[in-house]
Amino acid sequence: MSVKLIREPYKGRRPIDIMNADDAYHFLKPLEEQDRESFWRLDLNCRNQLIGCEEVSKGHMSGSLVHPREVYKGAILSSAAAIIIAHNHPSGDPEPSEEDESVTDRLIEAGQLLGIPLLDHIIVGSGSYWSMAAGKCRE
Repeated sequence: MSVKLIREPYKGRRPIDIMNADDAYHFLKPLEEQDRESFWRLDLNCRNQLIGCEEVSKGHMSGSLVHPREVYKGAILSSAAAIIIAHNHPSGDPEPSEEDESVTDRLIEAGQLLGIPLLDHIIVGSGSYWSMAAGKCRE
């Protein structure tokens, strides 16, 4: 078994820079429309440019299952320098649950072991988002 990665050049497109939570939210805004929780990973290079994104898990109306192995597998394969994770709250309220905080802590620890830091966990609500790194909601 082998895995091959092919990076296509941007072909005239400018790379997407994710420098802060607002940039990540702008990219993730379509999650507001989903009726189920969807958990995503954004892969960044050392210049905080988006090199990949993946839907890691699709859940139900009030949750999704996330395991560090599944989150970091794609990040390792894409040679990500860092990641941002995100999910939506179909209820529209982006305030994190205890489970959201627990998952974030586990993924921070896993990232430290792997050398791929977790920069933020963005929770997308309806017209707003919560940045776990900033510890606050933005509209």
